[in-house]
Order: sequence, then structure tokens, then C-alpha cells
Amino acid sequence: MNLLDIFLESLIVVIAVVSLVANLLVLLCFTCSAQVRSQVPGIFIMNLSFCNIFIAVLNMPSTLLGVVKHQKPFGDHFCYTVSFMDTFLTTNTMLSMAALSIDRWIAVVFPLTYSSKMRLKNAALMVSYAWLHSLAFSLTSLLLSWVDYSPAYASCTLHLREDAESRVHFMVFTAVFHACTFALSLFILCFTYLKVLQVARFHCKRIDVITVQTLLLLVDIHPSVKQRCLLEQKKRRQRATKKIGIFIGSFVLCFAPYVITRMTELSPSVKIDHYWGIMSKCLVYSKAASDPFVYSLLRQQYKKALFGKYVLSSGLVSQWLNGTPNCL
Repeated sequence: MNLLDIFLESLIVVIAVVSLVANLLVLLCFTCSAQVRSQVPGIFIMNLSFCNIFIAVLNMPSTLLGVVKHQKPFGDHFCYTVSFMDTFLTTNTMLSMAALSIDRWIAVVFPLTYSSKMRLKNAALMVSYAWLHSLAFSLTSLLLSWVDYSPAYASCTLHLREDAESRVHFMVFTAVFHACTFALSLFILCFTYLKVLQVARFHCKRIDVITVQTLLLLVDIHPSVKQRCLLEQKKRRQRATKKIGIFIGSFVLCFAPYVITRMTELSPSVKIDHYWGIMSKCLVYSKAASDPFVYSLLRQQYKKALFGKYVLSSGLVSQWLNGTPNCL
């Protein structure tokens, strides 16, 4: 075993642990905070977290065993199950991110009609579509026996056997699959978040004009105060651009290398390097670890939910240690 194998194994373990812990914290926030549960985006975040948890406990260990053993982990039936879940969960996570972007777009661009357009029932319908969409492609690949262990990715995933005669059909299926999942989700993310950024910059410009006019009227204000106000304007514009860049950039960085690799290998003359295939798969897995921080845990309401739960738990433990009857 060389150093690169050890690095990949360690990387998968770290990603799996971070993914499991972070997504469980999101579920903890959802169960402890009525405010989080009452908000429509919470449905999409919960669906995303459940998918990420299943990826962490099922697909990542399977890939780890493939890297260690250099062969199919366990038997055929287990591999078929993991392959089915790999397609289903990856598709579902992409569509969940697209749904979250649609929610933000409606909230920012149409704030007066948001409550009527994004009800809990509408959010449930969007999640149901994500499930049906994911099931359609995963079941198709399973029924047509286009799932197996792929040495290039050390994973049970979409894979066409060497002796299969349906290469053309598999190529069409793969192209349609990635067009309807990755490309569609990326288009929705770019369209919605760029619209959000456009509206945010418009409002920032209006605030800047009002601020500058106010500063001009206050001729006796200290120069340091003026400078601080102008600096805050600049930070406000940069903050909006940074958030949009993280949403879209993390999606592209984690999924694009893997999707491009899968499309490239459809050519019979192309042979994917083993280590690059595993690395591209690790990038996909890393999205499960980053999603909780990108979409929830760094937001103020989730911090309050976690902090409140920590304070409550600490208080109960303190009462129990001091023998206070109130803890019973």
C-alpha cells in the first residue's frame, strides 16, 4: 500500500465522520427549534441532511472498502443496493439544493407573495418530485443491470460490464441522467442565485445612495465615522457576492469533476485513472460534509438552537450533579 492509497483512505474516513456529525447536528437543530421546523426551507434542508447521512453510513464505507481491498466489497446483491442508493441519493441531494435556491429566489425577488407561493404543501410537493425523479433513474439503472462495482472509482455505482451489448443505450442513459440532474440543478442554481444577487445589489445601491446623501448633510460628522460607513457599504456588497459564490462554487467544485469524468469515460478509447476516479468520488462525498455548514449550521437561528440545547443540557447535568430535585 502506497502513500496515495493511505491518503485516500484517510480522506474518506474524515469526510464520513464530518458528514455524519454535521448532518446529525442539523437534525438536532430541527428537533429542538420550533422556529427551524416552522420554516419552509427546513423541509429541503432535512431532506438534504437525511440523504447526506445515508451517503456517509452506506456509500462512503463501501468506497473505503473498495480502496482497501481493491475489489468489490461483499457480494453482488450488496453492491447492487449500494449502486442504487448512490444514484438515488446523489440525484436527490442535487435537486434539494436546486429547491433551496428556488426558495431563496422567491423570498428575495417576490417577498410580498412568498408566504402564498412557498407553503409547506408546496415544499412537500417539490421534495416528492425530487424523490420520484431520483427513483426513476436509479430504478432504471438497476432493472437494466447498469449497476456494478467500478474499479476506476472503487465504488458500487453506475457501471456497464465489459461484455454488455447495450453500450449505446447506456451512453444515452448516462447523458440524459447527468443532463437532468447535474446540468438542470446547476442551471437552476445559477439562474436563481444570480437573480438574488441582482436584487441584493440593487438594494445595496439604494442604501448606499441614502447613506451618502445623509453623510453629505452631516457636514460636522467625524471623518472616521464617514469612512466606517463607506467601509460597511463595501462589506455589505462583498458579503452578498461571497454567499452566492459559495452556493454555486461548492456545487460546481464537488460535482463537476465527477460528472465530466463519467461523461468522458463513455468513449471506448478513454481509460480513467484509478486514483483520479476515486478522488473525483471523494469530491462528491465532500459535498455531504460541507452542506450542513453552507446551508444551515453557520446561520444564526441554527447557532441559537444548538447553543440553547447546550445550555439546557449543561443545566440539567449541573442540577443532577448537585442533587437538585428539579432535574427529576
